[in-house]
Amino acid sequence: MTTPHEAGANPITVLTRRLAAGEEAAFREFHAQYFDRLHQFLIVVARGKEHEAREALQETLVRVARYARAFDDEAAFWCWLKAVARNASRDAGRKRTRYAALLQTFANFIRPAAPTAPSADDDRLTAVIDECLAELAPDDRALLQGKYLAGATVNELSIREGLTPKAVESRLLRLRRDLRERVLAKLRQS
Repeated sequence: MTTPHEAGANPITVLTRRLAAGEEAAFREFHAQYFDRLHQFLIVVARGKEHEAREALQETLVRVARYARAFDDEAAFWCWLKAVARNASRDAGRKRTRYAALLQTFANFIRPAAPTAPSADDDRLTAVIDECLAELAPDDRALLQGKYLAGATVNELSIREGLTPKAVESRLLRLRRDLRERVLAKLRQS
């Protein structure tokens, strides 16, 4: 709400002060004014990848709600918004890169890239992994095998399982951790 003192003030100053104060109405106003503009900016930053731009936009909005501060100038506010959006996009890109590397490492662990003569240790590890996979619930085992052996994408798995992609990613993360702990426990026993 605008106070009588703020009535003659710069609209950006008023909006950003209200944002910094955590006013929900100010965030709705900010969203109405800047959502499309930020989205277009992030489409360019993400080189046309709509999904990546949307993820970065969501993170940008969260960061604006968390770290908003008062600005006296619309140009300075827009520069700050662009920096927040660019950093959100970069952070998401780094996260995707780390996640892809982790998945590749896990896939290589289960299915070696180059066929080699298996050693006794390889045979033991394969046997332990197979044993641990067999101990999982059938749905969990099918999800892991679909992702890492059949090469299905998270979106494909989410459609198959009737879950959101985030729910599938969370479930895969939990299953990888569980499988790793089981494998390590069995290897320590032998």
